[in-house]
Amino acid sequence: MNSDLDWSAPAELFSSVSTLKTRNERYFRFHSAAEAIRFAIEDMPGAALRGMAIECGDNRFEGDHIRALYDAQDYPLARKTR
Repeated sequence: MNSDLDWSAPAELFSSVSTLKTRNERYFRFHSAAEAIRFAIEDMPGAALRGMAIECGDNRFEGDHIRALYDAQDYPLARKTR
């Protein structure tokens, strides 16, 4: 699934949360895709995952795919204990 992902490549995270009256968009840059994925899962609210996208090179990962990358066996960073 993630054979084309370079865990150490720079990545950008885009988060968009909409309510009836406002649209809150956030942007973050990370030194590595692994750090972006960890931030998305461990530091952002779980409900926000469906409005997130991580771009790394020509790859774009959204929502549940970000969760799958974090849960992947070859994910290189230590995970927060649940």
